[in-house]
Amino acid sequence: MAPTGRGESPSGGLLSDFVRCWGEMGSEWGVPRTMAQVHALLWLLGRPLNTDELMERLDISRGNASMTLRTLVDWGMITRTHNPKDRKDYYAAEQDVWKLFATVARSRKRREIEPLAGRLSQLLQSSAGGHADTEAQRRRITEMLEFVKAFDALADRFLAMGGPAMQMLARLLPGK
Repeated sequence: MAPTGRGESPSGGLLSDFVRCWGEMGSEWGVPRTMAQVHALLWLLGRPLNTDELMERLDISRGNASMTLRTLVDWGMITRTHNPKDRKDYYAAEQDVWKLFATVARSRKRREIEPLAGRLSQLLQSSAGGHADTEAQRRRITEMLEFVKAFDALADRFLAMGGPAMQMLARLLPGK
């Protein structure tokens, strides 16, 4: 689905191409294509749109738009404001790239890393000791849990630094 209306060609233009690219990448990251496309459109336009405008530009149903917008708001990827003049809700994406990716990282951490640590802890608590194989497996799971906890703590510290500090750190790290 590419943006349509407002002078955008369905098959071309920078906006259409970016929305299509972001939708494809979102699918690779496990994010529904429409969700990634809505976010891409709001981010690249840099101004709020209402549900009707999003539906028209992306050629999506009202139900799809409503569910997608609600999820993006819940994830902290976009904000909702109300315009009393036309009594519609408008949606805007965070424009600071560092804040945007920190929000994504926090959300993924909350949905993926933290539950993994909890599940590994439960496995260790529920497993009975005694058997040599079980003890070796417990040691391996303990190593994995320690790694996940260390990674989680490192992610917390990294995200707490904020955009300017992360940019500076990225410039200081060796690499290409």
